[in-house]
Amino acid sequence: MVVYIDLIFITNLLIDGALLWLTAWMRKQRLRWWRLAVSSTVGAMYVVMMFLPELSFMYTFMLKFALSLLMLWIAFGFGSLQNYIRNTGAFYMINFAAAGGIIGIHYLLKNTGEIFNGIWFTASGGLSFELKIGFWFTFITCFGVLLWFKSVYSTRRKLENRQAYMGEVSVTIGGYTVSCNGLLDTGNQLSDPLTRTPVMVMEASLWKEKLPAAWLQRLAEGEPDKLLLELDAAEFEWRDRLRLVPYRGVNRGSAFMLAIKPDTVDIRIGNQTSRAAKVLIGLDGGQLSGDRSYQAIIHPELVQEENVVKSEAQAPVNPTSIHL
Repeated sequence: MVVYIDLIFITNLLIDGALLWLTAWMRKQRLRWWRLAVSSTVGAMYVVMMFLPELSFMYTFMLKFALSLLMLWIAFGFGSLQNYIRNTGAFYMINFAAAGGIIGIHYLLKNTGEIFNGIWFTASGGLSFELKIGFWFTFITCFGVLLWFKSVYSTRRKLENRQAYMGEVSVTIGGYTVSCNGLLDTGNQLSDPLTRTPVMVMEASLWKEKLPAAWLQRLAEGEPDKLLLELDAAEFEWRDRLRLVPYRGVNRGSAFMLAIKPDTVDIRIGNQTSRAAKVLIGLDGGQLSGDRSYQAIIHPELVQEENVVKSEAQAPVNPTSIHL
């Protein structure tokens, strides 16, 4: 059997580098390239030592664990004990995910008969099996699993970050209330240029019970200005509340948005509830979110401190005097 030590060294160097880089990405830490190279080299050199029989004593649990701590110390430094423990946990979680993914994909691609032919029961009643995974299969699958892990973790982190800006929106117009989920857009500066009233965008389909049936299609086609011109021929109880708000689109072209003046807008984000009356509800003919997680875009001015509704527990207590 011919063993190419240089190939094994380079392969483990790349895998260790990918594991350390993914750990740094997961922990949001800056990783210098020379630290990454030295730490990966230490890990790759350890694998090469398996071909030296006199160093077989190094393949114990304690020495393996100590080596991983050394690699993390070289790559990230110590910093603090809490930070070091978190780096270690993230590093091992990524390693276990990669190893489990390689084994899982290996047995997923194997035939059932081949799997059971390699399994036997020991004298003590335990189940044992022989694991044989090809070199190139391990190398390619490892990077595939790591990319998949990064994609899944990145998606979950984006969802968690977005949840911090998600809230419950309730809009009341003439006793009629529409509720939906809204996303706070801190970069949203859409407002009426004349009155400087902030505009909160909502999907027009939420108001389908009140809007004329033909309006939804016309709004989807982007013709809100024509709706106002044809309003005399249509019966609409909120016609005095309608506004036409100009704005500049993504392509820097000028456009108009049909908006309605509500009575009140209540927004609840976390434990904070805000109420605003000076606001316009812009009607969008499409879908604001592809996954339908929200149907409104909240203007940041609507959740400012002056709009926060204080609960009874937060309300200040008036001092009282006691006469004896």
